[in-house]
Amino acid sequence: MASTRKSPAKSSAKSPKAPAAWSARLKKLRAAHEKFIKRKNPVNPDWDNGVFERFVYPAITYKHAPIEWRFDLNPKTNPFLMERLGINATLNPGAFLWKGKVHMVVRTEGYDRKSFFAIAESPNGIDNWRFWDEPVDLPELEPETNVYDMRVVFHEDGWIYGVFCAEAKDPKAKPGDLSSAVAQAGMVRTRDFKKWERLPNLKTPASQQRNVVLHPEFVDGQYAFYTRPMDGFIDVGNGGGIGWTLCKDITTGVTGPEKIIDSRAYHTIKEVKNGQGPAPIKTDKGWLHLAHGVRGCAAGLRYVLYMFMTSLEDPSRVIARPGGHFLAPYGDEGVGDVSNVTFTNGWVQLPDKAKTVLIYYGGSDTRCYVARSSVDRLVDWCLNTPEDALTTRRAVDQRLALIRANRALRG
Repeated sequence: MASTRKSPAKSSAKSPKAPAAWSARLKKLRAAHEKFIKRKNPVNPDWDNGVFERFVYPAITYKHAPIEWRFDLNPKTNPFLMERLGINATLNPGAFLWKGKVHMVVRTEGYDRKSFFAIAESPNGIDNWRFWDEPVDLPELEPETNVYDMRVVFHEDGWIYGVFCAEAKDPKAKPGDLSSAVAQAGMVRTRDFKKWERLPNLKTPASQQRNVVLHPEFVDGQYAFYTRPMDGFIDVGNGGGIGWTLCKDITTGVTGPEKIIDSRAYHTIKEVKNGQGPAPIKTDKGWLHLAHGVRGCAAGLRYVLYMFMTSLEDPSRVIARPGGHFLAPYGDEGVGDVSNVTFTNGWVQLPDKAKTVLIYYGGSDTRCYVARSSVDRLVDWCLNTPEDALTTRRAVDQRLALIRANRALRG
């Protein structure tokens, strides 16, 4: 189903003459917005782990949203030039390279808690982010209420796919229960990011799905999906972990059996939940995966990012599983609407000699950040970082082995 909504007709009437003070305020708003958009985002000199770089500022915040999206610019209907439709947060962006520029599909949340998708572009993927004129005109499937966290995949079938979470009120909820919900994997496809065709929601053996990602290549002649089967909207239940399933015909969304390829584990960064981030990056050593893991702590749930690699011949077979988190909330990243959270569903490999990888992630469900690494660094991290030792004794043994090896190098 393609989007059939039309843009509002432009009025032929002349704009009402604005009072001088009103016009001056609008001019000030535009100047401040433009200055903010053009702000450079230097590398953060206080961070250095040799794996990736962080930057001083977030990549995208609510302040990047165009003035036309927030303010009624008619002095007759908005004499005080108030913000009518505020933007609360910009988070969890998908990412892609398109016509020489880096783009994000940003989960943009209004003051009303409804999320919508909006595309922003940057010449370097670090700063100077500008939203397109209008948000994504996404066709809906009733009875969904909210959509978010799109993964963008350029598939070898020639289509560009977006897979996202489609949330609806649980029809089985008891009267008065306004929080129970059902999550499914919504799917759209496009060729130009302007016209979107809505496909049926993915139909897997699990009752609910979140964090579903389409593999960019066919596997055994079928579409392959990384899934996160769940028993409930929040609780993963008895199963959980990153799943794997195949689909013969993506226009039906019906998949075959589902298996877990990266499971949860007790007293680890992924003891409560885990899910695939963006689609994996293909390298000569295997498929690079970025994911999120969740553990419980006294402050609630802590979301971090971790990595693993799978086989080129069989993308469902894990070949490297470095222990611990790859990226966790740092500084202000850990403060926001839902604190102590880093979440990713987008990264981009640039077509340069360095094989630069830009990693985009949401900070505490409030704003977007970017980190910079390279394919070679990420592969090295995955293949040469020890696995989680799973117990204190074995973790100390790992640490002692590193210390003693380094001491031996000093002679």
